Formats: sequence, C-alpha cells, structure tokens
Amino acid sequence: MSNLSLEHLIQKPKVQTDSKPPLLLLLHGYGSNEEDLFSFAPELPEKYFIISAKAPLAMQPYGNAWYTIHWDATDGKWSDDEEALAARDLLVKFIDEAVEAYELDAKNVTLLGFSQGCILSYAVALTYPKKVKNLIGLSGYVNEAITEPKSDLSAYKHLSIFSSHGSVDQVIPVSAARKVPAYLEKLGIEGKLREYPVGHGVAPQNFYDLRDWLLKH
Repeated sequence: MSNLSLEHLIQKPKVQTDSKPPLLLLLHGYGSNEEDLFSFAPELPEKYFIISAKAPLAMQPYGNAWYTIHWDATDGKWSDDEEALAARDLLVKFIDEAVEAYELDAKNVTLLGFSQGCILSYAVALTYPKKVKNLIGLSGYVNEAITEPKSDLSAYKHLSIFSSHGSVDQVIPVSAARKVPAYLEKLGIEGKLREYPVGHGVAPQNFYDLRDWLLKH
C-alpha cells in the first residue's frame, strides 16, 4: 500500500487461519534497502505477515538510512540521535498503520532489525513495549540516547528478545553488543547474546537459530 508512512515490501502468510496474522517487520541496516532482509522472507515461519520497510533517508549514490552517521576528523564517528529519535517514532506510527491497513494482530508484532535497524528495534521495543512482542536484534546494540525505558518493569513481562552478533564484526564491535544482556536484565528481560564467527553480517547458523527461536515464540 502506498499511503503508509514508509515504502515497503510484503509477503502474506503462507498458512491462513481465522485469526489475524502476526506481523514480522524487517528493518535493514545503514546504506541498504528494503530488498536486503526481504531475501530471508521465503525461509521464515509461514504464519507471519512479513513487511520489509525502506528507511526514509536516501543516500548517494544509492541505499537508504534510518538516520545519518557522521564522520569527523576530530570527533570520529557519531550518530545523529535527533534523526534517530524521529525514526524511532516514525516506526511506531508505521506499525500502527500496517496493523490497520493489513488487518494484523496488534498484540503479536515481531521486529527483526540488522545493524542500524537493530539499534532502532531496541529503541522501539524498550520505549514502546506495548507495541512489540518479540525482537530479533542482529549486529547492533542499545543506544541509550534514543531509548527511554519504563520504570514499571511489568511493561516488559511479555517481551522476548533474540540478540546476536559477529565476533569479528569490524563495523560495530562485538564489545558494544556484549553490553546488551546486562542492560536488558536490569529491565527484567532475558537477553543472552549469541555470537558467531563472522563479520558484519548474518551467518547461516545465525539465521537457522533465529528461525528456530521464532518458531518457539
């Protein structure tokens, strides 16, 4: 549908039931597009209505970003957190739009984010836990500047999270991801980090593990 806030691709559930289908929302990384993670779609559990969203900021010569990453000789590399906050809230709006437009189950929304999409997935789920049931965070971390956790931890009791990272990632060091489990545990969320011997990407075993996890959640 073209009247939603973000351009996107869809794959309808392969199995039909009488109830509204759950949503699996795919969020690509910096400099990529909606076709990247959508290549996973045929292999994902059949009950999901899968949407792969395109980030709103066009990059040159190609690709898209959820927010700008700046490179500076003095300050090094840093993210535009104001743009990231805007992207976080745009995603919440888009989830609501998609649930309504495609008649999906608002209580069964899974986010699957890679890299910048992963960082935003954590921000959405931890700031707006009512919107998300499951989160698959691939090759990212929690950016506390764009995350507003709830003080009432009962808000997270329904939330399940799968976190993974490449142990030789040269884009986002695994040390950043290793801080995630302790952050989640403070919120009462089990957040074991799975590590795979790859760089900034999704190893085949990582994909099989997340697919098995999805089948159980």
